[in-house]
Amino acid sequence: MSTEGSQHHVGDALLGPDGHHHPEKDKGLAGGSVGLLGGTVLGISSVAPAYTLTATIGLVVAVAGVKMPIIFIAGFIPMFFAAYAYREFNRVDPDCGTSFTWTTRAFGPYVGWLGGFVAIVATIIVLANLAAIGVQFFYQLLGSVFNNPTLGAIWDTNKAVNIGTCLVFLALATAIAYRGITTTEKVQFVLVGFQLLVLAWFVVAAVTKAGGPDDPDGLAFSWDWLNPFTGLTLSAFVAGLGASIFSFWGWDTALTINEESKDSDKTPGRAALLCVLSILLTYLLVSISAMMYAGVGDGEYGLGNPDNAENVFGTLAEPVMGNPWYNLLFLAVLASSAASLMTTFLPTTRTMLGMASYRALPARFASIHPKFKTPGFNTIVAGCIAGAFYTILFLVSEAVLTDTILSLGLMICFYYGLTAIGCVWYFRAELFTSFNNFIFKFLLPLIGGLGLWFVFFVTLKDSASPDYDGSGVAIFGLGVVFVLGLGLILLGVVLMFVMRMRDKAFFQGRTLNRNTATLIIPE
Repeated sequence: MSTEGSQHHVGDALLGPDGHHHPEKDKGLAGGSVGLLGGTVLGISSVAPAYTLTATIGLVVAVAGVKMPIIFIAGFIPMFFAAYAYREFNRVDPDCGTSFTWTTRAFGPYVGWLGGFVAIVATIIVLANLAAIGVQFFYQLLGSVFNNPTLGAIWDTNKAVNIGTCLVFLALATAIAYRGITTTEKVQFVLVGFQLLVLAWFVVAAVTKAGGPDDPDGLAFSWDWLNPFTGLTLSAFVAGLGASIFSFWGWDTALTINEESKDSDKTPGRAALLCVLSILLTYLLVSISAMMYAGVGDGEYGLGNPDNAENVFGTLAEPVMGNPWYNLLFLAVLASSAASLMTTFLPTTRTMLGMASYRALPARFASIHPKFKTPGFNTIVAGCIAGAFYTILFLVSEAVLTDTILSLGLMICFYYGLTAIGCVWYFRAELFTSFNNFIFKFLLPLIGGLGLWFVFFVTLKDSASPDYDGSGVAIFGLGVVFVLGLGLILLGVVLMFVMRMRDKAFFQGRTLNRNTATLIIPE
């Protein structure tokens, strides 16, 4: 940690301005509950590889064709480098507020508050989306098992059934998250293990059948698929990069449970890095095997067929895995969305807890359930907001709901990039004091942060057009994705000043600043 001003760092002890150790107050979470494997699994669960792949493979192929594997690698790079920024911050300040706490220490209360708000809003929005995807695959699985197309399509034809089932899914996920980190972790071992096993089955089956007599559109593997310098325009690269970055989102869950982890200053950072690497390997294997079997054309199974783009596994499951085993892939996507639905409560509620602990949110959000050791109030609030958000937008327009999800990319790049750049600024006094500091506190976080902000500004520019991918609806001549993405960030600015009028302590730097050594728990 920097020794600027009057702050000192000795070993793992954070010392205050007077040079004496001030032990941090415990927020009340269940400390020492999650190990390295558990943290990695919870991170993978939040990313939801099975769900993410079925939703993004078609989108990436549409802009990049056979270059899909290198697009996934390109999206991995800024995320992986940003993960090092999170790791370095966590080593000196393992606080469950993560982006909020660390950007506040780096840039001050206003920037930190906005970063925390954007992280909370993004995760609550995706809670609604994950529940919606769970509903879709739940009924598709039932329709397939009972050979009833009407039952399989009821999620699309009956709004009451759709909303009701979605709210039930959210309620179940809320209840599991409410009961504690150990309950969530045990459930995730089963759900994550199952989806990864089924994806491995899909990879082997697709590669084995590729180029066979029943596979006229398959492609022979080529190392050129991994070459970014051929057959790829800059505009296609940037467009694919946005989808690729979104597909890695969620690994920071491993960091938000730092106060509940064993060796809280080391384990969460290692878990985050393992999570990102595991996801990259999964994406490369599945995307390459899918191209080898289906190709990138617009044939019946082709990944370039617009009818397959939104749900690639829905099209490829039966021909690749055979009957009745293809139902396992439907079940894997359902398990993936359900698993992510549960773990996404973790970063949402822990960020709320971190903000409230420093009086950046009302004190009620700092409460901990006495038995389950979870921010129970925050969990219920997040579940209710996600349910209301989904219900209102689904009734207004399914297209608007889709646009809202697309706007998530802007928010993800905003707060991840902010945290990565914050690492460089926070540790500025020691960046060039050692080779490790130069690489892990300066170079990698800087590249990751600038890369994410580059995608943020390019996407912001492109999404201003009503023709940007989405509903095509214009608001004041601007695209809905642009208005929602930037609008929600600006809403955070308004709420920030409302909170400042309620309680100025945080915004005056009295509860959290660069040199704060003790945690302020609201009475």
